[in-house]
Amino acid sequence: MSFDTAVSGIKASSTNLGIIGNNIANAGTTGFKASRGEFADVFASSLLGTSANAIGKGVSVVGVNQSFSQGNISFTDNVLDMAINGSGFFVLNDNGTNVYSRAGNFQVDRAGFVVNANGNQLMTFNTTEAGIPTGGMGALEIDTSLIQPKATAEVEMVANLDSRVLVPTVVWPVAGFDAFAVTPTAPSPDMFNSSTSVTIYDSLGNSHIQSLYFVKTATQNQWDVYSLIDGVSETGPDTLTFDSSGQIPTASLPFEVNVTGWVPSDASGAANGAAAQTFTVDMSDISQFGSEFSVTDIDQDGFTTGQLKGVEVGEGGIVFARFTNGQARALGQVALSNFSNTAGLQPLGGSLWAETFASGQPTLSAPGSGGLGIVQSGALEDSNVEVTQQLVDMIVAQRNFQANAKVIQTEDTITQAVINLR
Repeated sequence: MSFDTAVSGIKASSTNLGIIGNNIANAGTTGFKASRGEFADVFASSLLGTSANAIGKGVSVVGVNQSFSQGNISFTDNVLDMAINGSGFFVLNDNGTNVYSRAGNFQVDRAGFVVNANGNQLMTFNTTEAGIPTGGMGALEIDTSLIQPKATAEVEMVANLDSRVLVPTVVWPVAGFDAFAVTPTAPSPDMFNSSTSVTIYDSLGNSHIQSLYFVKTATQNQWDVYSLIDGVSETGPDTLTFDSSGQIPTASLPFEVNVTGWVPSDASGAANGAAAQTFTVDMSDISQFGSEFSVTDIDQDGFTTGQLKGVEVGEGGIVFARFTNGQARALGQVALSNFSNTAGLQPLGGSLWAETFASGQPTLSAPGSGGLGIVQSGALEDSNVEVTQQLVDMIVAQRNFQANAKVIQTEDTITQAVINLR
């Protein structure tokens, strides 16, 4: 009789319907991958093998495999939402064990770590503040504390001095100037030809104004440079000489104004507690042409303290934190993993997979390298379930179930007919 054969068919159809139902239920689950039931026929065998005329004994489930094809990418307004466009998995730390996921809906927990909905921490490659990988991995942490200020160490300036101007009528005083003296003193416009200012920072992050004054001398193509910080003379004169083409001679490069042992002061002129400071003003790119005085660029490398303003994630997976003081620092590079046999991964639920012997060991690389996809910030990968196809498959599975049930019904009728023989 074929009862056992039909029962195996009913079980297989039920299993297939369960797989299809799970796919449809997760059609809206981020990073979900559709599964497919795989079945094989069953034959009774003996020590002598299977006869060529043997009748099969039904069907068995030999595997449930997932399809890791790319899902559609939907864009969101959360910068920590990440989608992998291409192959690869996010690496997550689950209490010391690495698990893997395609779902990139991340958030920050109360400790500052970037985690998924299950609390698993996103793992990144360690980098320098400039985003250069340094080796090793760690959980991505977003620190909201103030960053330490940096004292100015160098000022760079690009400008043009007007060769047509005349020598000032008033001589710059040897004693210099002091804005905090009992009788404050300051440069008069008759003492210099051009001036500019730049904001610099001390070791405590306090800002100060450094003013640079350019005075044409009686010697052709020669200028004196004076520097005042917060209205107090610090350097000068530093003699700047140009050649007949309006450039600084190569032999005189680099031309730098050195500020040595400057003691930062507060608004009253008293020391403010910051460390004594030494820095340079690089003027190697200054020219002297017959055009108006102009400053093309003036920059310095110090900054005040700053608070976290926002986070950005590039296609290469570099996570940058931006601060209110205009600084940006890399926090790490998102690590992606790949496997020689993704079908061998063990589903854990929660859009997570675990490494198995069948999957092989993970290969970790940066996004966009080693055949891995890129990371898109502010986006999520949708489920790759094709609902229309699943509905068609469900109809087929239903028909198979009904057909196997009909076999049992027919077998029962035959059995009753045999019993009723007289």
